[in-house]
Amino acid sequence: MDSTLQPIYEGILVGDLLAVTESVQAALAKEVEPGTILHEALIPAMDEVGRLFEEGEYFVPEMLIAARAMKGGLAILKPLLVDADVKPAGKVAIGTVQGDLHDIGKNLVAMMLEGAGFEIYDLGTDVAAEKFVNAIKENEVDIVAMSALLTTTMPRMDTTIQAIREAGLRDKVKIIIGGAPVTADHAQKIGADGYAPDASQAASLAKRLVA
Repeated sequence: MDSTLQPIYEGILVGDLLAVTESVQAALAKEVEPGTILHEALIPAMDEVGRLFEEGEYFVPEMLIAARAMKGGLAILKPLLVDADVKPAGKVAIGTVQGDLHDIGKNLVAMMLEGAGFEIYDLGTDVAAEKFVNAIKENEVDIVAMSALLTTTMPRMDTTIQAIREAGLRDKVKIIIGGAPVTADHAQKIGADGYAPDASQAASLAKRLVA
């Protein structure tokens, strides 16, 4: 890896927000393209964070501080990426379903997806089916990501998929689901396109679905 990009990569791995923002600015000062910084430092670093998490070397706190450091670098790059017309990997509307106010897992998935190069529309918690439908219409998203942390709110995932179907939008988006009580069987049963047990695997799944 280029010596200008190495400190950004390493800063994300250790979750050093200041090091990442300073290193991104230093790389830009040396006229490194914003897209190069994104694709050769930020995204590979978050891929590595995901790998370390899956191998049990990193846990949720390490993922969160790494994602926070990545977001700091991305905040500097975003306007420049727009100006340079660098396209995102895809657009994702994400939210916790209606009746469910849990957001830590959803936030972590959003951060990992952002780290994988996706543009995120975070709809928040307690999201009604109509709000997901409107997000597809208004933002032309490629993926809808739904989270439920309670067995009592899991049926809302099915309700939302039905609403997307009724709006004639089902063939326009891929739908992924996750959350503590959710399983791959449940995803299949309600007609979702995939299930991920954690944030890292959600990012990998999203990349496969838009490939």
